[in-house]
Amino acid sequence: MKINIQETFQQTVQGEGYHSGRPCDFIRLYGCPVGCFFCDTGYAYPDGEYYRKQTPKETRTFEELIKELKSEYVVISGGEPFIHKKLPELCKALINAGKDVGIETSGSYWQDIPRDVFITLSPKEHLNPKYPVLDIFWDRANEFKLVISTGQELDLYIHQLDNFEGFLYLQPEYDDFKNSIQKTLNLLKINHDFKLSLQTHKILNLP
Repeated sequence: MKINIQETFQQTVQGEGYHSGRPCDFIRLYGCPVGCFFCDTGYAYPDGEYYRKQTPKETRTFEELIKELKSEYVVISGGEPFIHKKLPELCKALINAGKDVGIETSGSYWQDIPRDVFITLSPKEHLNPKYPVLDIFWDRANEFKLVISTGQELDLYIHQLDNFEGFLYLQPEYDDFKNSIQKTLNLLKINHDFKLSLQTHKILNLP
């Protein structure tokens, strides 16, 4: 079985959220319709120089992906992983290979994946209202991680989080860190259930 890949990298660490600091491998799936301005894969700039420098789409078999894994924990990211029809099968294959699996998603698409997959909901509805968070994620996600740039991002989601039972994180947007960290800290002062998430892999210059 095959799936479209943008890139993979091994023996790095998860730099964000609950699993921050945990050694892991990444499988970055190809494609995303949302178009976030801070996208680190270039999907927000389909005609720009940054995008052209990115690794082109590559089709890989599950067996090839599993063979190259080095870590116990595997994070499936993107792009948007849930647009891939074979995502559930990929999760099952990784679990059958003895791996812990996490997925990072905007929450705007859903497929029925195994219950023990750790889901990071990082919503982008405030950036593009065409891609709202589906209701299932407020029950199914294990953590909520919101990238902060303007300081107003949380307003859209705060009431939907009233009954959310997962971990809560606010993460300053890295490219404008000097401004975004202060806005994030201000939000943390009045939203006591949240914790700070830093992109420690970028601070450490890891992939």
